[in-house]
Amino acid sequence: MSGRGPAGPGSATATVTATGREDKGVGASVPRPDGTLKVTGEFAFSSDLWLADMLWGATLRSPHPRARIRAVGLAGALRLPGLAAVLTHDDVPGRKTFGLEAADQPVLAGGEVRYQGEPVAVVAADHPETARRAAAAIAVDYEVLAPVTDAEAALRPGAALVHPGGNLVRHVRIRSGDPHAPAAVVVSGRYEVGMQDQAFLGPESGLAVPAEDGGVDLYVATQWLHVDQDQIAASLGLPAGKVRLVLAGVGGAFGAREDLSMQIHACLLALQTGRPVKMVYSREESFFGHVHRHPATLYYEHAATADGMLVSVTARTYLDGGAYTSSSPAVVANAATLGAGPYQVPNVSVDAYGVFTNNPPCGAMRGFGAVQACFAYESQMDELARRLGMDPVQLRIRNAMTEGSVMPTGQVVDSAAPVAELLRRVSGAPLPQGVPGTACAGGPGGEPDLRDLPGGVSNTTHGEGVVRGVGYAVGIKNVGFSEGFDDYSTARIRLELVAGEPAVTVHTAAAEVGQGLVTVQAQIARTELGVDRVTVRPADTAVGSAGSSSASRQTYVTGGAVRAACAAVRDALLGRAALRYGVPAADLTLADGKIASRDAGVLADLAELLADEAIEQTVTWRHRPTQPIDPETGQGNAHVQYAFAAHRAVVDVDTELGLVKVVELTTAQDVGKAMNPLALAGQIHGGTAQGLGLALMEEIQVTGGVVRNPSFTDYLIPTILDMPPMNLHILELADPHAPYGLRGVGEPPTISATPAIVAAVRAATGRPLRRVPIRPDDIAGL
Repeated sequence: MSGRGPAGPGSATATVTATGREDKGVGASVPRPDGTLKVTGEFAFSSDLWLADMLWGATLRSPHPRARIRAVGLAGALRLPGLAAVLTHDDVPGRKTFGLEAADQPVLAGGEVRYQGEPVAVVAADHPETARRAAAAIAVDYEVLAPVTDAEAALRPGAALVHPGGNLVRHVRIRSGDPHAPAAVVVSGRYEVGMQDQAFLGPESGLAVPAEDGGVDLYVATQWLHVDQDQIAASLGLPAGKVRLVLAGVGGAFGAREDLSMQIHACLLALQTGRPVKMVYSREESFFGHVHRHPATLYYEHAATADGMLVSVTARTYLDGGAYTSSSPAVVANAATLGAGPYQVPNVSVDAYGVFTNNPPCGAMRGFGAVQACFAYESQMDELARRLGMDPVQLRIRNAMTEGSVMPTGQVVDSAAPVAELLRRVSGAPLPQGVPGTACAGGPGGEPDLRDLPGGVSNTTHGEGVVRGVGYAVGIKNVGFSEGFDDYSTARIRLELVAGEPAVTVHTAAAEVGQGLVTVQAQIARTELGVDRVTVRPADTAVGSAGSSSASRQTYVTGGAVRAACAAVRDALLGRAALRYGVPAADLTLADGKIASRDAGVLADLAELLADEAIEQTVTWRHRPTQPIDPETGQGNAHVQYAFAAHRAVVDVDTELGLVKVVELTTAQDVGKAMNPLALAGQIHGGTAQGLGLALMEEIQVTGGVVRNPSFTDYLIPTILDMPPMNLHILELADPHAPYGLRGVGEPPTISATPAIVAAVRAATGRPLRRVPIRPDDIAGL
């Protein structure tokens, strides 16, 4: 299991032959090996790493969202005892910029800062407080410039430029059919989504250790070891082989660790000083140190026949990418290609724009463009139902996508798309008991229990003014990397005798970021090889890339690689047995630790064959290819797989004070194959919680490019007291193109949770509520 630092606390169609391993194999709720350690506080996160004689790094950041740097004075910092190094833009020995899709972000700002919090200098000292004081003692002379903060206005002629090349990151056009086709009913709306933070509990941190070969070893919490390695090596001016990364314990990610934070800085300081350097961000610094969810403005128009059949969807979406590119191009593509929702629509016209501003950089966050689009199109479906006088669930079912449906991109959905069934499951579930304002169990003297009412024990209401509402939503999400990206993962499997017993070692570079991937890899190995004893090595760059732990892809792609590598080991094992016993390999099977042939029965124990030597195989596995979309029409097989989820939300709303209590959430999701049912439930609960946060409370408040609430005091995230009981309906409709028929599960719950909750609040209040998160004054009409 990853998390311990240098010191400190065959093919996708291979036949499963490992009978008798169901208790710990694929489909079982196998406990996580890190679970107890995390609950007891014994697990070592990246912020717990420690080495003797290490230094502490700190970062000086710009207080301005846009400014020109005229001079940087280091004298004040250099006078402090215990200081070991101060580095600025000029001290970066290699490429001075980095970035996921475009290397446009300075390692340390040189001529201009483009967002509040941009790193300007880094220091290393023998004590963390000394490092912080040294960073604060650096004097920077700024010429403050007017920031560009409105994404839509930034694309107008004459707008000030964030970058010399212009303010457009990417424009994606989707054109299908005739968007001007006649219709009986047309509804339109303007929607807004605020800037949401991933709000992981483990701040950015890591430990860089200089190596004897002139390179560096970095122990870090990240989502993508190899893309980090490439970017770090380029800026250090070193070959990639001299920059070695090991995954340290990750305290949550949700997309924010795809981009670099302290990685290059720590390595620069370690190489400059010749000593290990540890960097740990404070909570406030973390808000400036990673990307966020793109805030969005979306203009939608839906047209339908009088009986509720969709005729056309027209959309124009602006996504604020902030100061640098990050993964904005892919987010824009998702918002566009998925912008009509999980519905059959013959005529679609979508334009999605990613825009540079001087707001904080935005990039990957759970749902990745689909979240913003879903809030808009599901709000539109509710409005269309209201105008038609139809039940909102029945309107959705009438237009629901099915297997064989054609996406607006022209891609055929060639596996299960049970949109209607998901909606039936959530709408048919029993509603929770209890009526707002009535006595609840546990309340003294027959009074309602305050914990069951909006505002809770703050005693804001005893039920007066409280109205119940019910709302629905369904969403669609792509799984895996898209648009022709070479999406693959590499797995190394070793089968050997350890203390006389067969044992398997699994080695990949796939980042365990809390989703349970370590457990799933072990389950696959047990199932494929029939061996109970499985060790998953810490992820590092000593094995080929596994890609990013994002896009709901790791179980699909790295799971596919582990399965394929296990099949290769099994084939080699059976080949060894065939040579020894003179039996064709095709006639041999491996089951329950024994080699058997169809005719002769059991030939040998697995341990007998492994006594000769270990068997090790490394396999790189790819899913079926995707295609770039046409730049004019957006047509093309852009995505490898689609996933669907639906939610029903039940809320109680204090319509006078604008307070909301989510009473219950029911969700239905097709997962293809429940690889680990308990872990799957955790993913759905967690994703839904983030959707609830976006609906009701989570927003980074940015005014004039300045973040107003960089703390967990002022940036609110749901706690266990905010989460209601959840009803889960899991469908397992196998995707024939995926390993085990599985379907990525991590993101869909986040996508449909937000609009379902907002729909429920609308039902209770009658207000349009076209912006998330909903604020109390939106409900109370202030």
